Amino acid sequence: MLETSARLLELLSLLQLERDWTSSKLADRLAVSTRTVRADIGKLRALGYPVDARPGVAGGYRLAAGTAMPPLLLDDDEAVAVAVGLGAVATQGLGVEETALTALAKLEQVLPSRLRRRVAAVREATSVVPRVEPPLDLSVLGAVAVAIRGRERLRYGYIKPGGGEAARHVEPRRLVSWGQLWYLLAWDLERDDWRVFRVDRMVAPVPTGARFPPRVLPDADVVEYVIGRISRGTWRYRARVLVHAPAVEVAAQFPAPLDIEVVDESTCRVELGADDPDRLALWMTQLDVDIEVIDGDELAEAFARLAARFHRAAGGASVP
Repeated sequence: MLETSARLLELLSLLQLERDWTSSKLADRLAVSTRTVRADIGKLRALGYPVDARPGVAGGYRLAAGTAMPPLLLDDDEAVAVAVGLGAVATQGLGVEETALTALAKLEQVLPSRLRRRVAAVREATSVVPRVEPPLDLSVLGAVAVAIRGRERLRYGYIKPGGGEAARHVEPRRLVSWGQLWYLLAWDLERDDWRVFRVDRMVAPVPTGARFPPRVLPDADVVEYVIGRISRGTWRYRARVLVHAPAVEVAAQFPAPLDIEVVDESTCRVELGADDPDRLALWMTQLDVDIEVIDGDELAEAFARLAARFHRAAGGASVP
């Protein structure tokens, strides 16, 4: 006969498998009396599991929806499926990336090694049409999320924008998803200041085991702070343009983060930048909408060069 705690887990697992169970059927599966089943049902209710009971010969028990989310039991296949699914959601731009990543970090922290290998095998054997360049390593993202949750310092290599790798030692605080990229806000221990790092440029993050008390964040709105740091710190050329398209459509078409201000339902102002204004101008032609440069001589000149090149390519044909 199973011990009480193990029997309760087995009973909970059975209730999650089928919609309705009679007392006698549960008693047979658990090798106990129907009186013990009733006692165990009462213990599950005390733990917060909403178990409904129906009286009579045809009555029985069922696990119902409650006002709070109780713990769930997953078998091996279900745990692997949930982990793989959460990893996919975290990179698909569905608006729940941070929540999915937090759930994934909690799950992978308790997965047995045999299931972690299965999850890794499924990811390695699966190919999808890439939406992020370079592709995001979920193991890196998961390691960072676990360190944030445990308030544990991280060491990792970081690929700088100009190439080359530098070592980093940080206190990680928040992950921010913007556009199709993930950014880490962390306190850089060597530079004694807040820094923002692109997760796809992080190499082999390793938790050091050293815990840290959380510092006061540099801004109450972490997302706005990260966006500002990215915008100010990574662009060599900056420009503001008026785009004759809804802000939602513009944001969806650009693979990189943008600072977008809604003007009206069909127009928005965009502040953006790049290291190469010619590449930025070519990139913006892919929107296939009218654009006006409000501020940014380099971008305006790049559009002029691009227009001349397109005109030569068209052999001087007039616009219909």
